Amino acid sequence: MPAITVDNPLELPKVVTPKDNERPRRVKSVTSAPRGLEGEGFPVRRAFAGIDLVDLDPFIHMDQMGEVDYGPGEPKGTPWHPHRGFETVTYMMEGTFLHQDSIGGGGMIENGATQWMTAGAGILHIERPPDALIDSGGLFHGIQLWVNLPSKLKMTTPRYQDIGANAVTLLTNENGDAIIRVIAGSLGEVHGPGSTHTPITVLHVTLLAGGRLELPWNPHYNALTYVLAGAGTVGVDRHEITEGQMGVHVDGDTILLTANETQDSRTAAMEVLILGGEPIREPVAAYGPFVMNTRAELQKAFEDYEAGRLGQIPADHI
Repeated sequence: MPAITVDNPLELPKVVTPKDNERPRRVKSVTSAPRGLEGEGFPVRRAFAGIDLVDLDPFIHMDQMGEVDYGPGEPKGTPWHPHRGFETVTYMMEGTFLHQDSIGGGGMIENGATQWMTAGAGILHIERPPDALIDSGGLFHGIQLWVNLPSKLKMTTPRYQDIGANAVTLLTNENGDAIIRVIAGSLGEVHGPGSTHTPITVLHVTLLAGGRLELPWNPHYNALTYVLAGAGTVGVDRHEITEGQMGVHVDGDTILLTANETQDSRTAAMEVLILGGEPIREPVAAYGPFVMNTRAELQKAFEDYEAGRLGQIPADHI
């Protein structure tokens, strides 16, 4: 599954070992993500379904896109659409997406790359598989995450970041049974390449079968673990967790994961997305492609979109 990996994790720098007086966060809940369709009809799992917004803050929405093996002519994407008031993060583990937006951002997102788009005051964009992938079919697997912006940054200038697969920071643990990809934010003194308005950390962890991982975690951040593949446990009470499930961790200093000794035939390891951020603690008014603070601001976003004030589709659009 992961495009960016190493043959010998012990060659990587090691993450800071938690201190003796630090304790793992307890697991408040484990929920299963329901399946649905997005855009023009590609399959997703709604990772945040059933979780209180207070436990998610500053995150708003997350879809696991695929994993699906398309036949020729089957790959699908999203048409042109607007956003305002937050940031979208698209992380592609397998397959390829083309991105284009109304501020000139664009490019290929593939095999471990990440697109970080700050919608801010308003932007139009499109994401779709390239023609070659539509013709051939193939594996498609990614994540799209929505990161909220505080009220003072809701109308910030839009921007686009293209984070290449090789830009992610790689770490391991003391035993070398984990590969930790720091996509954004920081883990201890180590920083990922993504520049964020809202303080967050986003990791993709591969934990080998039978492995144990305890990560230091910012005490001011919330903490979420989502299993992309495989199975294991979370927390000192060893709550079972498997593919398509999300764990919410609270009240502690570290995040504790273990991978089952035996994984299923599709994966040799437990693949986990770990994310957290500093809660914004402001009212959230969200509808469709807009995330604001009040109903009046939502109405204004729709009016501005209809009036063309959120940008124009480029003449050379895909």
